[in-house]
Amino acid sequence: MAGNRQGRATRRAVVLAGGKGTRLAPYTLVFPKPLMPIGDMPILEVVLRQLARLGFAEVILAVGHFSQLIEAYFGGGESVGVDLVYVREDEPLGTAGPLALVPDLDEPFLVMNGDLLTDLDYRDLYETHRRGGAIATVGTCKRHVRLALGVITYDGDRRITGFQEKPEFDYNVSMGVYIFEPRILDFIPRGEPFGFDHLMHRLLKAGERVAVYPFDGHWLDMGTPDELNLAIEEFEAHRDRYMPPA
Repeated sequence: MAGNRQGRATRRAVVLAGGKGTRLAPYTLVFPKPLMPIGDMPILEVVLRQLARLGFAEVILAVGHFSQLIEAYFGGGESVGVDLVYVREDEPLGTAGPLALVPDLDEPFLVMNGDLLTDLDYRDLYETHRRGGAIATVGTCKRHVRLALGVITYDGDRRITGFQEKPEFDYNVSMGVYIFEPRILDFIPRGEPFGFDHLMHRLLKAGERVAVYPFDGHWLDMGTPDELNLAIEEFEAHRDRYMPPA
């Protein structure tokens, strides 16, 4: 672990920046996804500057794939206004596994993916969680899905019982942004791959209270080349939405 930790921050964030970004190949064969530029800066820089503006003074970066490039670019975090600490994954640990490597998580903390373009107010998410009494609060966003096929339902005798032409559905999806209580670590194994989906199933099976934070603002997950291009267009057209003037 490396960084310039300068005392306990009021709010701490863990940003997951260790994935290989395989869906963005071939770009990510030579470049880590968090350093993919949108406009004049990498998406991870946008995220870190947003966190700094909202009072998250210490950020732990969980890095793995091309970690040396990320560390060389951000250093100790002085250029983006946060105190950066690095936790390195020797092997990919999924979306929840890296948390077991982070020391001193003894207060509620934010966890998020490092490739999200959103105008979510992380500070309000944090304070809402503190008032809610849940072990975890999950940022959610509505997504409208249209299936471009006719859907058939049928019974045990293979008799058609219904038909829908190109049905439409609304889903509440996870934004990849969470607030966790420290005891969440009791549910995460150390040193082995463990995803957010596994964590949710484990929490629900244990009867833990997991809350949602519904969000109706702007949110883009840069998982594919098309989504990356959309994020670039959105950031360049509405920069002040994501990076308000000081």
